[in-house]
Amino acid sequence: MNDLAPLLTPEGRALLDEVRDTDPAHELAVATRLRRDHPAELVSAALGQARLRQRAVAKFGAEDAARMFFTPNGVEQSTRRSVAAYRAERLRAAGVRSVADLCCGIGGDAIALARAGIRVLAVDRDPQTAAAARANAEALGLANLIEVREADVTEVDTSGYDAVFVDPARRSSKRGRIFDPEAYSPPLSWAVSTALGASRAAALKIAPGIPHEAVPAEAEAEWISDGGDVKEAVLWFGTAPGTIRATLLPGPHTLVSRGLPDPEVRPVGRYLYEPDGAVVRSHLVAEVAETLDGGLIDPTIAYVTTDTQTPTPYATAYEITDRLPFNLKKLKALLREREVGVLTVKKRGSAVEPEELRRKALPKPHGTASVTVFLTRVAGAPTMLLGHPVR
Repeated sequence: MNDLAPLLTPEGRALLDEVRDTDPAHELAVATRLRRDHPAELVSAALGQARLRQRAVAKFGAEDAARMFFTPNGVEQSTRRSVAAYRAERLRAAGVRSVADLCCGIGGDAIALARAGIRVLAVDRDPQTAAAARANAEALGLANLIEVREADVTEVDTSGYDAVFVDPARRSSKRGRIFDPEAYSPPLSWAVSTALGASRAAALKIAPGIPHEAVPAEAEAEWISDGGDVKEAVLWFGTAPGTIRATLLPGPHTLVSRGLPDPEVRPVGRYLYEPDGAVVRSHLVAEVAETLDGGLIDPTIAYVTTDTQTPTPYATAYEITDRLPFNLKKLKALLREREVGVLTVKKRGSAVEPEELRRKALPKPHGTASVTVFLTRVAGAPTMLLGHPVR
């Protein structure tokens, strides 16, 4: 029922320490050697856990990942540590002292909440996942703050907790990624109903692609990116209903909607700004354009253009050197003339795949120069904008 159990024994822990840094290319030789002294199933489990820990470093950091226990789904679906810590701090600052963490997975969010000084009930119905969450609380010295319960979250009484955090399953073994919020497990409507019953606050982790019209009127909606990658959206209850915000980590830097109209369209200027994905998902490009005194290159494209450089955490600035109608031959000739060896391709509003264009436009480096090309539309026309990041 629980294949973590052998790894939690003294023999299993010693074996985990021994295989910790095993190179996947050498696994077979290592397994063959270790099976002389240990059961084959234990060796396989230890090597599998070592692989999962290596993958988890990107989310949890080397120190925590080396002590934690993972399931394959747990590594894929768990929250990045920086994002979980940000959310936990928001709850702590709201006066929350206890949280019911429903659909807790391997415990990434519960760990962040406990480290913020919050008492946590962590619930998951899968036995192996709940066992991993329990082992992680113990491994990180947080068992006094985290109670792990194996149960159906829809049957758990959360009335004794200040807040509720729900992270519904958004993947299915049969269908893969789930886009319909009512097909989440549990459904979004159940999660919202549970959140509305929380005594102080609630947070629901949802897919960043959720339509804005699906956000309940009682909720604040926040889109979060980390290092430029959009990680999730969160529906907050008990905070600021109707508020839309984008938060960028590290920082944090938070941009709040002011209900601005769409920016005007203007000719491409000296600088092009690429808004962070969380800004785009939260429909806050107008707020960024206003801070830059900029406009859009096309009414349907989220690129902001200006003639002046203004530092902002919410968008990456590029200095534009060339504007060309889309033409592969002209692009190849220009790259050859400028001795380009590194080509970065970005796109918005173009059907051309960046990797395909990169392969055709620069089959081999011509030198050491680097160029960024934007495949986009300008006033409705397919266009290539060439430039480089502003340092």
